[in-house]
Amino acid sequence: MQFYRDGYRPGDPDIHPAARQAAARTGGIPDELDVLIVGTGPAGTVLAAQLAAFPGIETCIVERREIPLELGHADGVACRTVEMFEAFGLADALLREAYWVNEVRFWGPSERDRSRIVRAGWVADTPAGLSEFPHVIVNQARLQQYLLDHAANSSAKLEADYGVEFVTLTVGDGEYPVEVTLRRVATGEELVVRARYVVGCDGARSAVRRAIGRQLEGDAANHAWGVMDVLAVTDFPDWRTKNVIQSAGRGSMIMIPREGGNMVRCYVDLGEVPAGDSQIRHTTVERLTAVANGILHPYSIDVRSVAWSSVYEVGQRLTDRFDDVPEGDESGRLPHVFIAGDACHTHSAKAGQGMNVSMQDAFNLGWKLAAVLEGRADAELLRSYSAERHGVAKDLIAFDRFWSAFVAQPTVDPDHPERGGVTPEAMQAEFSRQGRYTAGLATRYAPSALTGAGEHQHLARGFEIGTRFHSAPVVRVADAKRMQLGHAHRADGRWRLYAFGDADGRGLHALARWLGEAVESPLRRFARPGDDVDGVIDVHGVFRAGHHDIDVPDLPAVLLPRTGALGLQDWEKAWARDPAADIFAERGIDPAGAIVIVRPDQYVAQVLPLAARAEIGDFFAGFLREQAAALA
Repeated sequence: MQFYRDGYRPGDPDIHPAARQAAARTGGIPDELDVLIVGTGPAGTVLAAQLAAFPGIETCIVERREIPLELGHADGVACRTVEMFEAFGLADALLREAYWVNEVRFWGPSERDRSRIVRAGWVADTPAGLSEFPHVIVNQARLQQYLLDHAANSSAKLEADYGVEFVTLTVGDGEYPVEVTLRRVATGEELVVRARYVVGCDGARSAVRRAIGRQLEGDAANHAWGVMDVLAVTDFPDWRTKNVIQSAGRGSMIMIPREGGNMVRCYVDLGEVPAGDSQIRHTTVERLTAVANGILHPYSIDVRSVAWSSVYEVGQRLTDRFDDVPEGDESGRLPHVFIAGDACHTHSAKAGQGMNVSMQDAFNLGWKLAAVLEGRADAELLRSYSAERHGVAKDLIAFDRFWSAFVAQPTVDPDHPERGGVTPEAMQAEFSRQGRYTAGLATRYAPSALTGAGEHQHLARGFEIGTRFHSAPVVRVADAKRMQLGHAHRADGRWRLYAFGDADGRGLHALARWLGEAVESPLRRFARPGDDVDGVIDVHGVFRAGHHDIDVPDLPAVLLPRTGALGLQDWEKAWARDPAADIFAERGIDPAGAIVIVRPDQYVAQVLPLAARAEIGDFFAGFLREQAAALA
């Protein structure tokens, strides 16, 4: 975290002074907007937090509810989501409050008495080495509030307008082509605004989705689960670990402890539901508790308080596109309306991915909107949102369909193996196999203008192109601080170029000098007048040496740039190997070094040789506009 770059100011450094544009606003919803976000759910709040980094972009977020969400439904925060929160500077606060899921324990019928359950085994929740962050549990409402506070504290001073619902929209022509009708819930007053772009983050019943003619399609639900967040007294010994429990003939149950040290979420299997049967949704908490106690025998729970409960039926649905461009349209029409999260894909809670994938939708879209609106990229870039995220959602639904069916299986009856089912041992093995997916780390973007084809992947095998940048420890040269290299990445819309050094460092120095000085350097080609040298592409050098072996005065200027209003040096661009955990060995960096280019949403875009020059510029020219700016 850096602050005081523009001069000292007292108080909380997370609360930024208002930018000129924010200070000039008069309040209320402007008649003309760059981006209108509909909904303050997981996707909407991530998008707001991302766009708040750009005070020059006129963004508004509206929410039908009169107040912020107080009690969320989702609670599982995947490792990948915590990595994203780190880019916003919010991971420490999230981890302090959250429950950390360390183990998953498996229970099944006792061989001696199948009416009783016994512990069958356990596995680590997240396989070692997948991420520097754990899988955690925190209330969705708290998660969203972190993001809303981040947006409000930014220089954009972006805050949600509550009690305002979306009515309809039409897409026309002109500078602000989307005409949107909104309504104040309390008074019924309607107001019309015009926007360049609209993003519907308004849930499974999305009005924005309907307005652009999209619909969710997929499987009908046929299996019901009850869910309740409870404070209880119990003799069950594993109450504070995650548990998958299978009983003999009484159903299954998943327990996930909640934040705070006492509350536990219980998912209770209610079995198959006949088509058209809505009575299951009226299942009471008392009934859920009775079913749970039947599954837990000989243990029981004495529920003292229920914070929230619901009954849902498992079903998976997906829209055909995530924007307003008709399928097969060849007119060259560009998208102006987008949908994200549950507005375009719905699934069960079993895989714990719904909220997480929704936030990644928005993280994918946010930097692209900013690049287009700031004139750094052509609007053609926005086509990539639906192209990339639709595939991710399709894969998620396929996994969720498998996973929901798998965990709903009855346990195998040794007296009647022909009836099928799954043993606790098989359940445990499958949990272990699916660790990468449930950690949120299975996404791999296909080759495109934004993602390389992998000709040089062998130079950095541990940074797989198309996947998220897998952080590893390094030592910051300037102050000997041991930290994760990936934590240098901020959610600020910039690309990162990590140059991993060769044996003697000459190749890294030569590349850094070229990036900082050459006329054809992408740092110059794609910078606008007034940009800092790292304003579009943030360069970091990782030396194959200890931090004491690197002389700061000898660093190329691009690794100690003078930026900001005061022209201060940035001391956080040069890194050394950590003797306790060598990033070059852990991530398979070739002895000749490598260049790893990382997208603003933390995904590896390209791997190139340290000697590459034209290839770097050609890659960025595939989506960034030539600005022909001369950097000071």
